[in-house]
Amino acid sequence: MRQLPLGVRLPDRALFASFLPAGNAQAVEHLQQLARGNPGGLTWLCGPPGSGKTHLLQAACAAAAERMRSGYVPLGEVSALGVGVLEGLPQLQSLSLDDIDRVAGQREWERGLFGLLRELEDGGGRLILAARSPPALLSWALPDLGSRCAAGAVFQLRALADEEQHAALQLRARLRGLELPEETWQWLQRRFPRDMRTLYELLDTLDEAALTAQRRLTVPFIREVLRTQSRGGD
Repeated sequence: MRQLPLGVRLPDRALFASFLPAGNAQAVEHLQQLARGNPGGLTWLCGPPGSGKTHLLQAACAAAAERMRSGYVPLGEVSALGVGVLEGLPQLQSLSLDDIDRVAGQREWERGLFGLLRELEDGGGRLILAARSPPALLSWALPDLGSRCAAGAVFQLRALADEEQHAALQLRARLRGLELPEETWQWLQRRFPRDMRTLYELLDTLDEAALTAQRRLTVPFIREVLRTQSRGGD
């Protein structure tokens, strides 16, 4: 796995290859072009939880790392450390900042972000930001920063429909050497929340269990794994 600033590590599976574009193909293509070294600037991803913002930020960071200095910072996890976490980041050529809405409206943070944006732009770098809302809907302490963000490339990500969720899980499973039969998907769909974060975390658990037991992802096997986990949590 790639070591990043602040001790943050990228999941090896957060790649473009494991992301189902569906209705978000334009955003994916834009990020892939940035990672290939196309001209930089500011890109803003927004959308509801589970729409793929974090996955795409991490995928962009991983792909860019093959050609340039890149980094990924989850502000939702590190913002309590203060704006000092931004120090040193302008030296990167591609930077992904997650959860911008966690610090928007805080003047000190916005000053730090504004300075970071200007330094990256002066150096021809790429800044990719993600939040639940588009920049025009956030309450900025520095209106100039909000205007600069709104003037960038803004992409509204769409959450996957039910049939697309199945396709996304199948894609992720195949990349791990697993198959997700239709009857297994239908069983999972009836019993678990239909958000991709929950479903991907479940697939991670089942992947490890299937690898250890050398079993297929059948309904009886999944029931056995979940029953064992439930007993372990008692």
